[in-house]
Amino acid sequence: MRASPRRPAPLSNVLRLSFRQTLLAAFLLIAGLLAAASLGGLFTLERVMAQSRVATASALLLTADARQLGELRVAMERSARQYIVLDDPSLLRGFTQAADDAARLLGEMRNHDLPAGLATQWLAQIEPIKDQLDGPKASIQLRQDALSVRFRTLDRLNDQIAAEVRRIDDDRSAALQARLEAGRASVGTQVLGAIGLAALLALAFGVWLTRPLKRLERAIAGLGENRMDHPVDIRGPSDMRSLGRRLEWLRLRLKELDEDKARFLRYTSHELKTPLAALREGVALLEDGVAGPLTADQREIARILGQNTATLQGQIEALLRFNAAAFEARRLSRSDTDLRQLLHALVEEQRLQWQARHLEVRIEGDAPLLAVDADKLSAAFGNLLSNSIRFSPVNGTLTITLSSSPGTVRIDLRDQGPGVAPADRERIFEPFFRGEVQPEGAVRGTGIGLSIVREYVQAHGGRVDLLSDGPGAHFRIELPHAKD
Repeated sequence: MRASPRRPAPLSNVLRLSFRQTLLAAFLLIAGLLAAASLGGLFTLERVMAQSRVATASALLLTADARQLGELRVAMERSARQYIVLDDPSLLRGFTQAADDAARLLGEMRNHDLPAGLATQWLAQIEPIKDQLDGPKASIQLRQDALSVRFRTLDRLNDQIAAEVRRIDDDRSAALQARLEAGRASVGTQVLGAIGLAALLALAFGVWLTRPLKRLERAIAGLGENRMDHPVDIRGPSDMRSLGRRLEWLRLRLKELDEDKARFLRYTSHELKTPLAALREGVALLEDGVAGPLTADQREIARILGQNTATLQGQIEALLRFNAAAFEARRLSRSDTDLRQLLHALVEEQRLQWQARHLEVRIEGDAPLLAVDADKLSAAFGNLLSNSIRFSPVNGTLTITLSSSPGTVRIDLRDQGPGVAPADRERIFEPFFRGEVQPEGAVRGTGIGLSIVREYVQAHGGRVDLLSDGPGAHFRIELPHAKD
């Protein structure tokens, strides 16, 4: 069987370059454009320089010919005058040789732009001079006078030729200068055009390459904030699209895990809390003597069972609250919020608690509007405030200070309580950790309040710290100010 010919790869497959390949192609294209402009400018300057060299050589040659023509004219006059006096044939040959050299020189000068009229006038003086040398032997003085007239004419023509040579040199210099200016302007236009085109190409490639990066950034931020309802669709180079598909797979996987976690929490809440409630009810019935009177030992056992059942139910409920808080921390609903107003509302909500201890609560400073989830941030501040109220001494003072710096908003909360033991500072924000120092006469906490504060603050991209500048506890919350 004849093998079917292989179909050429579609153009779309050829154009599916990776980010690195596209970036390399952009650099090569821009570098090639600038190199072409540089080579074009170099060739232009080389051409102008070649023309300059030719013009300079021609000007030097024409000037040298004009000088040599003057020397030949002197040699011709000297030979002619000596021949008239001495009648020596060698002198006549010397004159003829100089005249022939002058004719040849004038021919070369005409080839270098000397006007033909001047050369013709100059050569027209040779024949009358030869006629005087070959004519009848009149008086030497008359022949000398006739030669003087002809040679003065040659002197005048030599001056005109020298002036014409200077004019030709000046014209060539001006033309060369004009060509240099034109070449410079052409090179400047090419370079500026290449730079402008390179900038446009760089901008186009930059926009095309950074757009998928911005989409990736938004997609990753959405996954971090648990926004699982928006599919990840990244377009651009092939590796970016591949990364987008991986992120979409990750989004689906995280969404599935979140749903599994929610189902687990609901299941745990139902399957654990219900039997524990029944167990507590049964223990209470035993203590009440519903099943018959209990001995002292049996009553003590029932009391221990009831106490441990209540403790276990409280721990399970604390675990569920912490898991729910950690789960909800990734679901932020941001809006512009006045932090000072929010803090005032929280202080008012807990008025009964701090008034019962005769505390004074101060709110100082101010901060710009922040795009935050007001409910979750209220829960974080509320836990922190409640914790400080529990540990504050009667008639003490709580100070909440708002401040801001470039890129950051700070909320400082100081109390006058016993502070945190040095050994507990590293673990104070861990879930279910309860420090050594506890308020006198207060119910021991579950140890999840500060961990929930950290979860909600970190979900906003901020941080919460316990500062060691006592004597009381000093908590500081720092939130990013996105509008800076």
